[in-house]
Amino acid sequence: MCRHTTSIALVLALTFCVGGCGGSTASTPRTSGAAGMSSTEDATITARVKTALLNDTQLNATRIDIVTANGVVTMSGTVRSKAEEQRAIQLARQVSGVKDVKSSLQVSPGS
Repeated sequence: MCRHTTSIALVLALTFCVGGCGGSTASTPRTSGAAGMSSTEDATITARVKTALLNDTQLNATRIDIVTANGVVTMSGTVRSKAEEQRAIQLARQVSGVKDVKSSLQVSPGS
């Protein structure tokens, strides 16, 4: 329980840091690409996906990295089985704002 609380707090703190790194003085949100999602929206999606993965009892998500661009989530890192990879993809797809999920996860039974 404590691990999950700490993980959630860390993910949220990183989200706020990333959101504040833009340095833009313009009053309109900065967008990244044709889809028009702001970097803050992508950072929020990343945090939500990471939180969902960390809170899942069937998955060891500590070695999964998440990057979001225009609502498309890309996962990289290692998982212990193909079933864990599929579970991570399923959980990511359930997060609000996710348009697509791409997996570059590697299966490593010893991880």
